[in-house]
Amino acid sequence: MLVASLLLTLAAAWPVGMAAAAEKAIPAEKNPPGDIPDTQVFIDYVAPQGFTLKVPEGWARSDKSDGASFVDKLDGVVVAVSKADAAPSVASVKAKYIPELEKLERAVKVSAVKPAKLPAGAAIRVVYTSNSEPNAVTNKQVRLENERYLYFSDGKLVTLEFYAPKGADNVDQWQLMSKSFRWK
Repeated sequence: MLVASLLLTLAAAWPVGMAAAAEKAIPAEKNPPGDIPDTQVFIDYVAPQGFTLKVPEGWARSDKSDGASFVDKLDGVVVAVSKADAAPSVASVKAKYIPELEKLERAVKVSAVKPAKLPAGAAIRVVYTSNSEPNAVTNKQVRLENERYLYFSDGKLVTLEFYAPKGADNVDQWQLMSKSFRWK
């Protein structure tokens, strides 16, 4: 009984991201799915948290208390708001944000952390690859490319994340969305 109780205590205390942090990167697919078509229509998403953003029309939207996600097959856009005392800098993102990202996501490999000048103001851009969550039925994973933009204003930090299978050509669409972000 004591052993079972101890095991339950250890399991509850074990950080969720520990297994994900030790996961090995899977290879990218040769012909990855996930290109957002050049003909994709974008619509305005007005967030109750105080910002607007263009998102792909027809993608499945899931509202959350801190933002929303928009998903179509293996592509996604996730936006989340949190409180922050100060705007992030490249140094603070490298020191604090990246280690957390590496703990929480699967087989993360960061390739760039840079400042970005966007119509909504200064932001920090984080570029990385990661493994997807395993498919619930097949357990298959896909290597993803990701971009995150960190926007700050008046004590709010908005994280805007794009992801797609590695090798998909979404540069123009991701730029359109990141440049469309506006504070209300």
